[in-house]
Amino acid sequence: MTLPRPLIAIPARFAASASALRYGAEVSARALVEAVWRAGGEPVTIHPYAPGGFAYAADVAARLTRFDGVLLPGGDDLPPHLYEKEHDWRTRAPGMDDEQDGFDLEVARQALRLGRPLLAVCRGLQIVNTVLGGTLRHGVDGPEREHRHLVHPVTLRPGSRIARITGGEKAEVSCYHRLRVDRLGEGLRITARAADGTPEALELVGAKGWLTAVQWHPEDTAHEDPTQQRIFDALIKVATP
Repeated sequence: MTLPRPLIAIPARFAASASALRYGAEVSARALVEAVWRAGGEPVTIHPYAPGGFAYAADVAARLTRFDGVLLPGGDDLPPHLYEKEHDWRTRAPGMDDEQDGFDLEVARQALRLGRPLLAVCRGLQIVNTVLGGTLRHGVDGPEREHRHLVHPVTLRPGSRIARITGGEKAEVSCYHRLRVDRLGEGLRITARAADGTPEALELVGAKGWLTAVQWHPEDTAHEDPTQQRIFDALIKVATP
C-alpha cells in the first residue's frame, strides 16, 4: 500500500503574466515543486489572501492546519517599512505587493506558532527574521556587492540542523538576493555564512516545531546536487505523519 504524500503548503507568487495564460497569474517555481515531489511530498500552491495587506491570523492558522508542512519560497524584496520602523511606508519599489507581503508574514507567524515544519527559502528566510523582530539591510559584501546569479561556497556551523541535513560543513549554493539579515530575530541563530560574512542559514533555538531557513535557492541545483535535495528530503521526513 502506498502511503499518502504529506501535503506541503506553498504560498503562490503573483505574476503579471505567465506562459499560456492571458492575464495575471499565481505561480510556484517549477524547480521548487519538483524538488518537493522528488522528496515524496505533495506540493500545494495556496492563494495569498490578505486584502489591503492584512491577513487574518485565525484564517491563516485554519488553512495551515490542513497541511503537514509549509514552504515559504523566494520572491520580491520586502519593503523597508516592514522591518525599519523609521522608514517611510510610502516608499515602495516596483513589484512590491501588499497582499503578498501581508500573507507571507502571517503564514510565517502561524506556522511557527502551530509548530508546523517550515522550510524558508531566500525571501522566506527574510520573512521569518522579520516576524521574529529582526531587521534586514540592502547590499552584501561579495563580488560587486552582489549575491545574484551567483554560485558560491558557504560554511555551515558544525552540529547545526543544516549541517546535519547536508552531511558536511561546506556547500556550494545558488544565490539570488539583494537583502541580507542585519539584526537577528528573537531566538534565531546563524548556521551558515558566505565567505564575505553574509548570513546564509538560520535556525530557531528551542522551538517546538522544525524550522530550516536558507538564504540561497536549493531548488536551483537540487536536481543534480544531492546535498541540496536533502534539504527538501528533510522537510518531507519531518512532515510525514
